[in-house]
Amino acid sequence: MKPCHSCQAVIDEYVLDKQLEPLRELTVDDFNVCADCATVVADACVDCGGAVYVPRSESGTPDRCPACRSDHIERTGRDPGWHAGPTTT
Repeated sequence: MKPCHSCQAVIDEYVLDKQLEPLRELTVDDFNVCADCATVVADACVDCGGAVYVPRSESGTPDRCPACRSDHIERTGRDPGWHAGPTTT
């Protein structure tokens, strides 16, 4: 078991895995945070309509899920960022 990089608590993989279920293709292995430090917002991605992950240190909710952001980087070689807007494509 690994410690959370945010709060140093031991990561309970079962609890975190249940919380991450709405995130497309992501598993506990993709995160270094515990369930208390991970916030998942359902139906928030502007590209796929799936859930997004909000780090505890962020005040706003991202517009894109990690999977859609990663897909865009793979397709175009450009990072669209977490937020959709006039400066991103």
